[in-house]
Amino acid sequence: MDPALFRAILGTVIALVCLGLAARRGQVLFGIIKKSGRPTPDRPESPMASTIVETQSVEVLGQKKLLAWTVPGIAHAFAFWGFLVLGITVVEAFGEIYMENWYFPIIGTWPFILFIEDLFAVLVLVGIVVFAIIRLRNNPAKQGRYSRFFGSHTGAAWIVLGMIFLVVFTLITYRGAKINNFGGMEGAFFSHWAAGILEPLGHTANEWIESVFVIAHVTVILVFLLIVLHSKHMHVATAPLNVMFSRRPNALGPLLPIYYNDGQPLNFEDPPEDAAFGVGRIEDFKWKDLLDLATCTECGRCQSQCPAWATDKPLSPKLMIMDLRDHLFAEAPYLLATAAKGNRDEFGEHNEEVAAKMSATVTHELERPLVGSREGDEHKSTDGYDANGHRSHEGPVIDEDALWSCTTCGACVQQCPVDIEHIDHFVDMRRHMVMLESDFPAELGGMFKNVEQKGNPWGMNASMRNDWIQEVDFDIRVFGMEGEDEIPDDVEYLFWVGCAGAYEDRAKATTKAVAELLHTAGVEFMVLGEGETCTGDPARRAGNEFLFQMQAMQNVEVLNEIKAKKIVVTCPHCLNTVGREYPQLGGNYEVVHHSQLLASLLSDKKLTPVKAVSEDVTYHDPCYLGRHNKIYVPPRELVASVPGVNLIEMEKSVEKSFCCGAGGARMWMEETIGERVNVERTDQALATGASKIAVACPFCNVMINDGTTVRKQEGKADESVEVVDIASLLLESVKE
Repeated sequence: MDPALFRAILGTVIALVCLGLAARRGQVLFGIIKKSGRPTPDRPESPMASTIVETQSVEVLGQKKLLAWTVPGIAHAFAFWGFLVLGITVVEAFGEIYMENWYFPIIGTWPFILFIEDLFAVLVLVGIVVFAIIRLRNNPAKQGRYSRFFGSHTGAAWIVLGMIFLVVFTLITYRGAKINNFGGMEGAFFSHWAAGILEPLGHTANEWIESVFVIAHVTVILVFLLIVLHSKHMHVATAPLNVMFSRRPNALGPLLPIYYNDGQPLNFEDPPEDAAFGVGRIEDFKWKDLLDLATCTECGRCQSQCPAWATDKPLSPKLMIMDLRDHLFAEAPYLLATAAKGNRDEFGEHNEEVAAKMSATVTHELERPLVGSREGDEHKSTDGYDANGHRSHEGPVIDEDALWSCTTCGACVQQCPVDIEHIDHFVDMRRHMVMLESDFPAELGGMFKNVEQKGNPWGMNASMRNDWIQEVDFDIRVFGMEGEDEIPDDVEYLFWVGCAGAYEDRAKATTKAVAELLHTAGVEFMVLGEGETCTGDPARRAGNEFLFQMQAMQNVEVLNEIKAKKIVVTCPHCLNTVGREYPQLGGNYEVVHHSQLLASLLSDKKLTPVKAVSEDVTYHDPCYLGRHNKIYVPPRELVASVPGVNLIEMEKSVEKSFCCGAGGARMWMEETIGERVNVERTDQALATGASKIAVACPFCNVMINDGTTVRKQEGKADESVEVVDIASLLLESVKE
């Protein structure tokens, strides 16, 4: 048979079969994600053109997040950019099936283009060698849970690396034979090298080599496509979409309210009968949430940075997303069947008629609770996974210990190269557990009651909110004391003291320091006093959206009534809630953290540090100040402004800062699993050798103070080590 006829017939058959299977799989994936998921009213169905250009050019083409990890990032960039460039050769390969010596129109024979194609073929090979080394060095079989690939499908990863190698190998081989048969291809240095190896075999052999390997090249590409669509590597197709529809830049910071299907926030006073209070089944997730699950690359970057996982908790953001994804695809036949009915809400419950037609495996999957205790499960190890990181398909999909271990620090979201919004999903599951199941850690019950009845998580009386004012030797203006209905024009800032700042002794020291610094700088400010109440942050992060809405609406009503415009806070959680979540309820204010205001006053020479504090100081980045609100510079400016201070950065700092352990309402929950997060962070601070640990959050102040106390009692920290808020550190220098 003529080689040309052979490759035309065989190539056509292979292409039709593979492309048909790929189209069918794409249809199934679209049905599972878009048709089965609830509507997504929190983001547009069609993003703006500017958003599309930005996300695709920066995150996808620019590989911004991937390159944050230099070596694996560069290797991935080589592979990604290589396949974009080699897209030209893919078109040529399909053309070669029917036309000998065919090139991409116009540019296909340009020496520069041919050189670039071969250059990226080499770079792709370099990339897969680097990937192989990284995977060998991070082998879960040797490192266990300390490998970021723990629980990932490593077998599939090796198959894909092999497929990438075959793509390049078959490409260069058939191009080498093509050069021997037809000449040309100036600039294709790698292909010419292959041609030199094949040339001694003779003309006939090179004709068959070209035909066989061009078919092999097309086959490898098509089989690779099928592997991608049936494995975690589907992120090749889903990642650009996931990035495009992500909540950038708000995936960190504000949580979303609970929406009804019409796009309006849920009215808790009169909710519809079919309202979904959070997520209690996989069907309750929105379609963008399901796209998140399908997009996970299993790279383990989130897992490697998670403070809960680092302290031996059962929570791995990666494994939780993988567990949800596995559950999603296990339920796929049911989801597709109910979606085909044309009315998702009508058939959203486990429809008996549809379920009866499912296999035993699918029916079993439908019966599994989404969240629950895995105690007593014979398949469960101490961290919820077996030695290889695999979860059994018995019992709940998500271990409740894992769900409640989350501090909502945002390290997972910040690290994810494909913009998965882990926190949104975890909080949605908490919402269901709290508001519908009434199943949550016992300690949270007390916190909820205190916030609802006393207006603060500690259960202190409102009359005590002004007690700190008696401890300063200058006048503090309290709203309403002189019969004001609105904040007077001469008041520049409303000082939102916060619950910790009013009641907790260490936080009260910060409150007094900030007040004195503002007084010294001549800034007119006022406090609400007894009119202030909890922002609702701990309730919202714990999943009690109803209690948050109650607190938030009360505060927004007060702030709007008194016409508050500029607010300064000492708590990053208040900063985030008042500044970025209250706009959801009609409260729009200019909210600044005390580090920002004090840094501005220093810049304007209204505050002047005079007294030298000749000590080594390390600064701890609070999660809700740093990662969630991108405030990194002002606190460091304050510390560095103090004469004599030597600022030493911790290894985990700025966007890679390690949580203190208090976020996500963990401040009010006992930590009984693994090591204590606050002690781990304290150890990282002590490792710098600094005598002062500077903080900028009342929660961090409490947690790291407790951590240093533990280490001092154990003799692992010098008694002189002190935890201080940046405002107190600055005040010490400003006061002569």
